[in-house]
Amino acid sequence: MRILGIDPGLRTLGWGVIDVDGPRMVHVANGLCPSEGDTLGARLLSIFEQLGTVLRTHAPDAASIEQTFVNKDGAGTLKLGQARGVALLALARAGLSIGEYAPNTVKKTVVGVGHADKVQVMHMVRLQLPGCNPAGPDAADALALAICHAHHGFNRMRPAGAVA
Repeated sequence: MRILGIDPGLRTLGWGVIDVDGPRMVHVANGLCPSEGDTLGARLLSIFEQLGTVLRTHAPDAASIEQTFVNKDGAGTLKLGQARGVALLALARAGLSIGEYAPNTVKKTVVGVGHADKVQVMHMVRLQLPGCNPAGPDAADALALAICHAHHGFNRMRPAGAVA
């Protein structure tokens, strides 16, 4: 099974693809989708189009995405939610089942500690996917989401387009 992990962001969306065969996980690809444009709409469209290219290139069987957490900046949280919504739309349009995970769940699964920092996540992703060189912290987080989904996501998936 091929799993695409998505770390949503308005400035940069991270993505990572792994192949899973039983307990074996293999890194396929990872990267960043930097948003481009002067307006929010243009930036969201840029992310949507770049993610569409990733989906067509790597043809995943399933996807996982980070749940939005509320931080102190309400406007920032809303913008992150919009970027996440665009990513969910692209995944649903591709007909993928989608697993959604809280950041602490991903970190606990990959690192063993729910409040791990980005350096620890990057280190553990490299250990679990030999030969992998994440394009940056956002790509490492996306690969961690794919790993999390490989470990225990199949019972949490919901069909694309399902109403929560």
